[in-house]
Amino acid sequence: MALSKQILLSHLLNHNTRCDKGLDHGQGVLAWMHPPVHRILGWATRPSALSLSRDVWRLNQIKAITNNQIYLKGEPALSDQATLDRFPTLINADLLNTQNEKLGLVADFLFETNTGKILYYLVSRSSPKIPGTSRWRLSIDHIIDKQPGLVITDIMTLEEIPIVKSSIKQDLFKSSKKWKEEFQKISLKVNNRLEGWLEETDWDDNVNYFQKNNQFLDSEDQINYFDTIDYSNNNLESKPDGDPWI
Repeated sequence: MALSKQILLSHLLNHNTRCDKGLDHGQGVLAWMHPPVHRILGWATRPSALSLSRDVWRLNQIKAITNNQIYLKGEPALSDQATLDRFPTLINADLLNTQNEKLGLVADFLFETNTGKILYYLVSRSSPKIPGTSRWRLSIDHIIDKQPGLVITDIMTLEEIPIVKSSIKQDLFKSSKKWKEEFQKISLKVNNRLEGWLEETDWDDNVNYFQKNNQFLDSEDQINYFDTIDYSNNNLESKPDGDPWI
């Protein structure tokens, strides 16, 4: 199978590795990076869950990549987790703006498999380990300073950069925001039409019209409600002068 020209680090680490001897060297555990030039040199795998050793591979050892396997040539370099933890990396680094406000975490990156050049980073607002979290694409041009565990960008909010993968929560937030904006537009149109109708209506003519045609205003034919009450069935001796219910 032909080698992919570009791949995400997370996809690389999720593949099982197999050398040309047919031995399974496990999945990837971390990237071997050179942050100053935004380049990945290789990655480390864990051959066994019980093993304390780690196998370190260079990118140029990759022969082919399938759906779930990476086929490698040559032998790996042996290391351990304590040594690998001292490798410089930008993965899981805090992303800060120029006001020292935390925007998120560097969760992933896309790179070229033949050169190791990182094309852009993916940023998560919360922990990248949470399934379904959103990802924003942070280009190299937006990074103004970096060091292991910390990246400073010239953007102020994540909304200034493209979103690559949206979570259910993010989709709901965007939909709610869109509905709110649509409702505000409709309300503004209705208010404008109502104001225009009120300005065009001649209220003096309308009041005069209702006063002339209302049969219940100052009419001699109006009926007193209390005159129609039959008190004989209520065992009352006489019709009271005031409220009939007292």
